[in-house]
Amino acid sequence: MITFLLSFVALILGYVIYGRFVEKVFGINENLETPAYTKVDGVDYVPMDSNRGSLVQLLNIAGLGPIFGPIAGALWGPVAFIWIVLGGIFAGAVHDYFSGMLSVRNGGAQLPDIVGKYLGQGMRYFVNVFSVILLLLVGTVFVAGPAKLIVTLTPDWVGLSVVTALIFVYYILATLLPIDKIIGKIYPLFGALLIIMAVGVGAGLVVQGYHIPELTLSNLHPKNLPMWPLLFITIACGAISGFHATQSPLIARTVQNEKYGRKIFYGMMIGESAIALVWAAAGMAVFGGTGGLQEALAVGGPAGVVRTVSITMLGAIGGTLAIIGVIILPITSGDTAFRGARLIIADFFKMNQKPFSRRLAISIPIFAIAYGLTQIDFNFLWRYFGWANQTTAMILLWTAAVYLVQEKRFHWIASIPAAFMTAVTFTYLLQAPEGFGLSASISTPVGLLITVGITLLFANKVRKAHKMEIS
Repeated sequence: MITFLLSFVALILGYVIYGRFVEKVFGINENLETPAYTKVDGVDYVPMDSNRGSLVQLLNIAGLGPIFGPIAGALWGPVAFIWIVLGGIFAGAVHDYFSGMLSVRNGGAQLPDIVGKYLGQGMRYFVNVFSVILLLLVGTVFVAGPAKLIVTLTPDWVGLSVVTALIFVYYILATLLPIDKIIGKIYPLFGALLIIMAVGVGAGLVVQGYHIPELTLSNLHPKNLPMWPLLFITIACGAISGFHATQSPLIARTVQNEKYGRKIFYGMMIGESAIALVWAAAGMAVFGGTGGLQEALAVGGPAGVVRTVSITMLGAIGGTLAIIGVIILPITSGDTAFRGARLIIADFFKMNQKPFSRRLAISIPIFAIAYGLTQIDFNFLWRYFGWANQTTAMILLWTAAVYLVQEKRFHWIASIPAAFMTAVTFTYLLQAPEGFGLSASISTPVGLLITVGITLLFANKVRKAHKMEIS
């Protein structure tokens, strides 16, 4: 229990102290007019106050990741808390802050354009394709996941296909309509429900005296799966998630002043880490340890674990509300995933999105592909989503590091987590069954060698920048 409580204290201190340091390194300018005003169009560029913007950002980024991921990550034991806390403060929140503020500074630019500006046009074209694929995967898994949970709350005659179709209808509307018509109006209400749900489960763990294991670096996974790099891929959204880099520009186009960036981007990632802590702790505590959690996952999957935890701790009514909160999370990330895909494609082809017909022209093929993906096994999609997620995060962090070098600022806040995530993603790609399937004895050293090579390329860029500064 002490480790669990201290983890929350660390997250709060991280926001107050390190978040302010990151903001100072970036160098906000409160006198600059933001894209919400310079490009206002009533569709995507719409000024939104910081409280509403923060709740929308939280719901955009907090899909199934900070719940399903930490539940699965809890199989390794309390070491999951360390990754969530350190990853959230020093990697995830830094990643989210720069993905949002670089967009604000570059006229509300989407991820591919930001990457292209600092890493070159070749990377811009790669990220254009890669980010659309990631968003399609996100949108698809965030249809299947909540649909399965909704079915558990509805009469037998309401089948999975009906629920899936209804979610798609909502996604289509949220993708096509101006951001303040649906997303801006209902998200603050959903955000409040999300916070109440997380607080309810977290308080239940403390008040009801559940045994939450204390910190140990031992691998407690029932199947003895290696901690490196699997833990760092499994728990993505609670610690660091590249998906957020595709979502932050949506809110960057609504930010009224740069001074709100720390609250909206850094702060909401810390909030997501807090949600991840709650569900990782619940996974360990409610089922009596990692062995019991493994059995529960084998029977009902993450959705079944969520249902059991919610009903057990909060009763029938409170548990049902908690499940609704968990359903809302992925749906309110899935809709903005498809919206983000529309905007990235539109920016690439330079298609003005004010005319409804142009929004429709891009959206129809997006949803057709997504519907086809729903026919693929959910676990298969989730694994690819996890790797694509962290790879995108790695790219954004290197982008932020290059930006800081160019601005002659303290690049280490981005370059260190960038190097770490490079090691994670390449090692996983080499080791995972859906990758090259190599043994750990090969994948780990090769992954580290690739990381060293990429880091040396970055160091060379730093050296050249210093030479130019001297000359």
